[in-house]
Amino acid sequence: MRRRVTGNLLWMLAERGLQVGCGIAIVAMLARALGPVGFAHFQYAQSVVLVAGSLAFVCSAEVIVPRLVAAPSPTAEQELVLHALILRLLGAFSGYLLMYAFLGVTSASADVWQAALLLGVAFLLREPFGVAIAWMQAHINNRPGTLFSLLALAVKMALVVGLVLLGASSVADFASAIAIEAVVLAVLLSAYYVRKTPRQAIVWQLPLMRELVSTGSLFWVSFILMMAARRVDQLILQPAVPAPDFAAYAACIQILDNFTIVASILAAGIAPAYVYRSDSLATARKNVLRITTLLAILGMGGAVIIASLAPWIVHLLYGSRFSAAVSLLQGGAIISVLAFVDVGLTLMAVYMRRPAWIAMKWGIVLTGTVIVDLWLIPRYGVRGALIGYGAAYLLATMAGVATLIASRMHPLRVAT
Repeated sequence: MRRRVTGNLLWMLAERGLQVGCGIAIVAMLARALGPVGFAHFQYAQSVVLVAGSLAFVCSAEVIVPRLVAAPSPTAEQELVLHALILRLLGAFSGYLLMYAFLGVTSASADVWQAALLLGVAFLLREPFGVAIAWMQAHINNRPGTLFSLLALAVKMALVVGLVLLGASSVADFASAIAIEAVVLAVLLSAYYVRKTPRQAIVWQLPLMRELVSTGSLFWVSFILMMAARRVDQLILQPAVPAPDFAAYAACIQILDNFTIVASILAAGIAPAYVYRSDSLATARKNVLRITTLLAILGMGGAVIIASLAPWIVHLLYGSRFSAAVSLLQGGAIISVLAFVDVGLTLMAVYMRRPAWIAMKWGIVLTGTVIVDLWLIPRYGVRGALIGYGAAYLLATMAGVATLIASRMHPLRVAT
């Protein structure tokens, strides 16, 4: 079993690593093909989509996987999968309508409209049909899902490369490539699940739907708040600055996002063995501090390298038209160390099974970010947004420290 779990984890980490690497390459090609103005429109549309698409994360893996593991029969498993699929589809369509309304109210440009409507196809399909991945996780068999994700990624990469070679410069063309990736993945996941599960008569259960929503509501709210906190800066910044300035900021954040995701990948590999399996709160707390220290050291090392090589990195990825991103990247790299610390400290709330604490954290971060951005962006433009980026992770880190303190004050309330 240990070998199987380890192999499953390695497949997950390998997929994430390839996703990050290909993501960097695709963003670089987009920036060069679209130019600063087109890239600004694409990134703004993507920010709107990411916030609206968070509604599709209802009935997340944290809720469905344990239930699938405990399901008494294949029929019960299929009932859970079907009900989760319907809930996610409802959430996804709600998000799509919300996105449509937001773009209408804000009078978005034609490029932004086209990109958002196409990019929205991704969350209409990815999360709902991703319930098949949760089913694979419950059976400790992530390999098929990983292979399907990589195959869909290869299709997207091939399409983007083809568009670049053909000299395409339309935002909608590149957004279509991402939509096609989601379609390919949804088809592969559906076909695999149907082939591996026997046909059963499924009984529609409204009480089960309500239970799944109520059980996962805190995880759902947490994710919505987190995505809003991480993208609200771009939603506020875009109408306040020229497109080239917004493109420079978005390019900087893209690099930082791909850098800070390393912390999540490392935490996902370390935490199960050293935190979640801890037999006491004191041991878990000690290991969380050790992991946080390790992540902070790695984050500082990476930040120094990125800040030192910022001119070369920006020129290599985006070209000379994005030179304004250099100074932003240098400042953002140093700030991003707080993101590594935040990932480590969050493990404490996860161990204690306190999703409400995580939701409160992101609620505080979102509120603080909006206040700082509304105050500073009109005065300082992209510099104000960068300060807001730092304020967000400072608040998140402070909330993580508060969680550690709370774990000492309420040791008997730890869930088992």
